[in-house]
Amino acid sequence: MQLLGAHMSVAGGHHLAIDRAMAFDMTACQIFTKNANQWAAKPIAPEAAETFRTRVAESSIDYVVAHDSYLINLASPDDTLRERSIGAFTTELTRCAELGVPSLVTHPGAHMGSGVDEGVRRVADALNAIFDQLPEQDVTVLIETTAGQGTALGRSFDEIASILELVEDQRRVAVCFDTCHVFAAGYDLRDAESYAATMQAFDDSIGLDRLRLFHLNDSKKGLGARVDRHAHIGEGELGLEAFRLLLNDPRFADRPGILETPKDDDEEGDRRNMAALRGVRAASATDAPPAS
Repeated sequence: MQLLGAHMSVAGGHHLAIDRAMAFDMTACQIFTKNANQWAAKPIAPEAAETFRTRVAESSIDYVVAHDSYLINLASPDDTLRERSIGAFTTELTRCAELGVPSLVTHPGAHMGSGVDEGVRRVADALNAIFDQLPEQDVTVLIETTAGQGTALGRSFDEIASILELVEDQRRVAVCFDTCHVFAAGYDLRDAESYAATMQAFDDSIGLDRLRLFHLNDSKKGLGARVDRHAHIGEGELGLEAFRLLLNDPRFADRPGILETPKDDDEEGDRRNMAALRGVRAASATDAPPAS
């Protein structure tokens, strides 16, 4: 895995996230295009979008991705919230297109008691409606694996596969694999045998070709806890071996990896986590599973 980076702040301007990523010699970067905890979004001025595009083009950042608002729930049985979510997600995709960001990560949402099957259908129907509304747009939606807290969808690979199957335009959807979420949902990664079994399960349900991005996070909670709490790399329940196996897996050599680990005021967390990733990537990969 050659492209590594972290989620970086856009405070002061979207382009500053690129500067912040470059300060840590990152080659990938994730951003919010707007405040993730608010529905409202100030329009992106054309000159601001151009500045961002130029900064990316002139930088060492080879991969940029955005994450959508945490308020969005395309699976909601509440029609008012769901319609608001559809509108907000449409805006998120448009903002990505304006900035030249090729992919948008989203959690599949929570069914809120209506059941997994109904939630899956609602997410897929929402994506189909949004894609119909934006027929010429080429921003890819990356559905993220989740820890499965409460009624959140996406804790099993089969649930994500069910959503993907119902999306009409298959070119516009793929998957983001979050190491913390997958582990908390019950898929082990901590040794070669467990790692291989988890990746085989993903391939069987979804297909490794649909896996476009990794979120690289250790987990504060144990296997199958179904609680989403990120930890610094090597300092949680996953441990360094899981990341050594992943970063040296030749099947994912061209997949980007993005840190979403806790931020420190002095930014040393990003420096420490990037060093941890580079350390395990440089380590011997004799136990890494062979390319299929």
